[in-house]
Amino acid sequence: MVDRPLGFIGYFGRESCDLDEFKVLTSQNLQADAVPHAAAVEKNVPIYDMAHLAPVLENPEKRRALQAEWAWVLRSSAGVIALKGAYADTAPIDRASDVFRQIISDEKASNAGKGDHFAASGANDRIWNSLQKHCLRDPEGFALYFGNIAIAAAAEAWLGPNYQMTAQVNQVRPGGKAQQAHRDYHLGFQSAESAARYPAHAHEVTATLTLQGAVAHCDMPIESGPTKLLPFSQLYGPGYLAFHEADHAAWFEEACIQLPLSKGDAVFFNPALFHAAGENRSADIERMVNLLQVSSAFGRAMESVDRAAMSTALLPVLISLKQAGRLSDGEVQAAIAATAEGYPFPTNLDTDPPIGGNAPVSQAELLAQAVAEGSTAEAFAGVLAAQKTRQAA
Repeated sequence: MVDRPLGFIGYFGRESCDLDEFKVLTSQNLQADAVPHAAAVEKNVPIYDMAHLAPVLENPEKRRALQAEWAWVLRSSAGVIALKGAYADTAPIDRASDVFRQIISDEKASNAGKGDHFAASGANDRIWNSLQKHCLRDPEGFALYFGNIAIAAAAEAWLGPNYQMTAQVNQVRPGGKAQQAHRDYHLGFQSAESAARYPAHAHEVTATLTLQGAVAHCDMPIESGPTKLLPFSQLYGPGYLAFHEADHAAWFEEACIQLPLSKGDAVFFNPALFHAAGENRSADIERMVNLLQVSSAFGRAMESVDRAAMSTALLPVLISLKQAGRLSDGEVQAAIAATAEGYPFPTNLDTDPPIGGNAPVSQAELLAQAVAEGSTAEAFAGVLAAQKTRQAA
């Protein structure tokens, strides 16, 4: 096992990215004896037969041992697990697919849901917040779909109890192009410059706050473009900067793997794993996947704070203090950081889409803009009200 201790490194920069190191790190092999619960290891991905493991999940001690193995793979080994037959009965999958197709049709008719993170508008069919939309449109079908012990066990293995489930459906039609290699939420949605502002230890911590999953809603042979994965790449310290680099992206394309999936299979991976949706080269397969993004219970502040009210109250004071020379630009930014919501998530990606980037504008950015423009508190309150409307589910 190649290990890259962070040591004294305080921050990552472009100079931290070492392609040779990345190649060595991602050229490892997962040995079958390291994953005793797996039925097989294919292309460095442990494959778990969930029909065989169903009794294990019913026994608390055996379940914990399996979850510990999954957590080790996700954190310290290949970074990805495949659950064959996660849905022994695929009827809930088919029922959900029918609901999703109706939602797609309705949203196309209403011109909703146009923004996407990594694909051009119209290149595929995307349902943001498929979790809520599925639940409200077909509560019984939703209960049958998410009443799945294997899915819950995988989420708990990485995040522990009290996790927060979200989901987005992606349907890629024949001819749909591949994504660029990337990492995922949180720092994967930042530019390289923005990610470099976070200390090195935050790059490691962010991956423990989210689990990425995908449930196959149809049979997905390689030609249909299942997700391209680069095992062990989550171990690469400066990866949130490196995936933006052309040489690292080229190595990903050379070394990545794809696994064919059957309807009802599920894949879970560390959000720091380099990955990308593949090109759909099939003639007639509309590849539908429900992308699960599961978040840690710990990604929340302790107290509820009305930051909109605080920002509105602070705006005229910041303008006055800045104009009087009593606060420098840096001091104004420090005051804004203590006041406004600096993170644009969670949001409603149908009405507050990340067009032109991976993230919508934040409340803190709006406050900084209002200070720079000398806006009135009344006008700024209207801006924040409009943002609140866009963000509402």
